[in-house]
Amino acid sequence: MARGTVQVLLLLGLLHWGPGGEGRKSWRRRGQQPQPAVRERSEAATGQSVESFPLDFTAVEGNMDSFMAQVKSLAQSLYPCSAQNLHPELRLHLLLNSSVTCNDGSPAGYYLKESKGSRRWLLFLEGGWYCFNRENCNTRYNTMRRLMSSKEWPIIKTGRSFFSTLPHIGAHAFLLSCSFIPYCSSDVWSGASAKSEKNEYAFMGALIIQEVIRELVGKGLGNAKVLLLAGSSAGGTGVLLNVDRVAEQLEEMGYPGIQIRGLADSGWFLDNKQYRRTDCIDTITCAPTEAIRRGIRYWNGIVPERCKLQFEEGEEWNCFFGYKIYPTLRCPVFVVQWLFDEAQLTVDNVHLTGQPVQEGQWLYIQNMGRELKNTLKNVAASFAPACLSHEIITRNYWIDIQVKGTSLPRALHCWDRSLHDSNKNGKVPLKGCPIHLIDSCPWPHCNPSCPTIRDQFTGQEMNVIQFLMHMGFDVQKMAQQQGLEPSKLLGMLSSGS
Repeated sequence: MARGTVQVLLLLGLLHWGPGGEGRKSWRRRGQQPQPAVRERSEAATGQSVESFPLDFTAVEGNMDSFMAQVKSLAQSLYPCSAQNLHPELRLHLLLNSSVTCNDGSPAGYYLKESKGSRRWLLFLEGGWYCFNRENCNTRYNTMRRLMSSKEWPIIKTGRSFFSTLPHIGAHAFLLSCSFIPYCSSDVWSGASAKSEKNEYAFMGALIIQEVIRELVGKGLGNAKVLLLAGSSAGGTGVLLNVDRVAEQLEEMGYPGIQIRGLADSGWFLDNKQYRRTDCIDTITCAPTEAIRRGIRYWNGIVPERCKLQFEEGEEWNCFFGYKIYPTLRCPVFVVQWLFDEAQLTVDNVHLTGQPVQEGQWLYIQNMGRELKNTLKNVAASFAPACLSHEIITRNYWIDIQVKGTSLPRALHCWDRSLHDSNKNGKVPLKGCPIHLIDSCPWPHCNPSCPTIRDQFTGQEMNVIQFLMHMGFDVQKMAQQQGLEPSKLLGMLSSGS
């Protein structure tokens, strides 16, 4: 069975657990060229009933290998009778309310993989940076139009990302319905302003989410027990900004029994000082605080009322930073964040171009990791590996990353189990089932499970010691600072201690 299928089944496994036992894009990366397609409004195909293949989740509590074997067995047992469904299809639905649009005025929409009768729903917010004035929005439109317009979105979404590799067999086996909401508002999912003669672009990210929820209620979401709002990068920040609002909307619509949860991946940014201050010209050079200050005015951005009340008028931009909005949230949120996030380093003007870093840069990077750890201390459910990367759950290696011996799928399962138990009878989360996982080692890639780094010039893989040496890491000096022998320090680095 393909490894990608097993990865998705693991994530779906954690969503399968619930009351009653019912059963990518990066802020840095340019969007791929869209496939040409005829635009039309389509309805999801009628789901077909399939045989259920339940998993024994009690095996996880004692032996993760046993659980992995179960997942592989499940996938293999489904494979022979489902070969025709191995290529997933999420179908595009343009919003019925055509007044809620992408930046260029084209209708916003969502992709849906519907499983009839499902009680578990997963909504994913795409990421992809933002723009905060006419000049850089014009540039964005010329270079990343897919992130500002729906005109060339394909009717069927397929591919290798977290969502587009979702097999039909996995979705049906776990009775899970999934929706992928493309990012075309450039406002970190916060805007509420329409296109007009005065405003060349519309910024309606927050309204797009509301309209998608409104439509999905009629497609089965109203029967759900659990809704997980997930997102990566700008989508991860969008989760923090919108998860409570989604809960309030569903309650107002008459669905107070749906449990709303958030999964924020790589959207927990710091409002720290840049390593080297530069003029605020575009999203890359502008300090995070200044970019969001300008953006929230340009987008007519809205933030949750509970967070807004924590700050003076005009200071609502603070709510875009995870550690400031998190204490005000009512819905449970699991935060997934690299300690050394590449997007954070980019906006902080620390550019790792393959040349050895200067001592000031190295100290800045270490301090940034410490600051991020401190902001996560009071986050009940978190997974923060000491790696240099951006986005986790959209990557094909997401099941391989571990913190203190616990993988992300395992941590997510423990979180889901803890929420189930607390809703049921107030039990304390299972012993040996951790949900607060933050790496303790202090350097980028000191965790041996971090994704592979390659030398950008030779293409060769580098281990953690080679990587640190490549960055200009001084073993003798660092060992002296830590009060260790150089050989002891190298041993610790090799083992990820």
